Formats: sequence, C-alpha cells, structure tokens
Amino acid sequence: MASTETAALTLEQVTLSRDRRPVLRGVDLAVPAGEVWALMGVSGAGKSTVLRAAVALEAFDGGRIQVGDVSLVPGRVPPESQLRALRRRVGMVFQQHALFAHLSALENVTLAPVHTGVATPQAARATALRLLESLGVGHRTDAYPAQLSGGEAQRVAIARALALDPQVLLMDEPTAALDPARRVALTETLRQLAQGGRTLLITTHDLGFARTVADRVAVLSHGVVVECGEAKQVLDSPVHEATKELLKSETSSAAT
Repeated sequence: MASTETAALTLEQVTLSRDRRPVLRGVDLAVPAGEVWALMGVSGAGKSTVLRAAVALEAFDGGRIQVGDVSLVPGRVPPESQLRALRRRVGMVFQQHALFAHLSALENVTLAPVHTGVATPQAARATALRLLESLGVGHRTDAYPAQLSGGEAQRVAIARALALDPQVLLMDEPTAALDPARRVALTETLRQLAQGGRTLLITTHDLGFARTVADRVAVLSHGVVVECGEAKQVLDSPVHEATKELLKSETSSAAT
C-alpha cells in the first residue's frame, strides 16, 4: 500500500455511526495516484459509505480523510461553498447515475463547472462535448436521462464527474446494470482514465470486473479493511476468512 505521503486518497481510522450503530469502525486506505482500486465486501459492509464520506456527502465521526491537499475532519459536512476545492479534486459516479432528469446530457455535464465559476458557459460546453465524444455518447448531447440507455446514462455520469477535471474518481457498483458488452467498454474507459494519471476507487461485487480492471483490491468487513493487496493475489489466494466467504458467495451467485 502507498504511504500516506504519496497517496492521492487517504483514509485514516475513519469511523462513522448511524443511529448509534457503527458502520465504519476504523477504515484505513491509501490509494496512489494513477491506480485503480476495487473496494469489495458483502452488502452492508460499508463500501458506499466510504465513498460518500470521501466526497463529503456524509459526515464521519472520527479519523481523517485526505484528497490531494484537501483535508476532511470529523463533524458536520461543510456547506457546499466551502467544498469547492474538494469538488475539483474528487468526482463521484453513483450506482443509479443520479443525473438531473430535467436537464439534457450536455446540460448535466456543464452544470457544475458553470455553477462553481470554474469555466464560462462556452468553455464548459466545449469541455462537455469533448468528454461526451471521448466516452462514445457525443451523439446523445440533447437527450434527457429518461431517453438514455443504462450504459449511455453511466457514461454521461462519468463525463459529469470528469467535468471539473478531478484527479480522484469514485464509482459505486458501476457494472450493476450493464450487460457484458458494456462491461468491456467500461473497463477500457477506466483503464484510459488511469493511464491519464487519475486515481479510481470503485466499489463492486463483480469478481470478473475486479480481476480485469483493478490494480489492487481492498476487502471491507464489518466496517474495517481486513485484506488489501494486488488484485490477483487477493482474489486468487485470499488470506482473511471474510475474503474467502465473499469470494464463495459471489462465485455461487454468478453460477445461479
């Protein structure tokens, strides 16, 4: 694992409870720049919560989160006016895309750069068109989310997350609604992003996807990272019992 000094994204002993129920019990992660990490674990392990805390969508109780030179500390989530530096460093792609239904694909992508004052409407449009074209949905700029396929909506969501040019991209279960062909296309897209120097942390239940795309795998169990290492090593020769059980359950699910 990368040292905290060289990591693009660091979580140190992060704890978080909901209604006095511990969800994260001391999560440690240090993800280097330019690497793709898969965060795996059974449902309820806290994977999505890690992402939400890292992008300041949910407050955490203890520990520290560092994204580039931006630090998040325990307590209430700061107002958006104080999070502009963070938004420029980390982007989030949600499992259900979360595109604004009343905005076209192009408008979804240009919204944040214009709203935050990072770009003029003209510059934001040019960037959005470039991103949408590079992701294979340049012909869908005027389509609304309800008119997009699941794969198209996901690629628009990726373009929206990249519109502020963040160095860290978080993705929550990106293959959940994709057919095999779209999984292959997504894998190629993510590899290109990593080759460009971006850091990716992806939650997934998809073993095949994790094997193909991830440099490293971290396994979360009961709110703690219990195993972390090179993807092949963790997925082919798991050490922790929780990892072994996860792999058994996912293999059984894929077979049925």
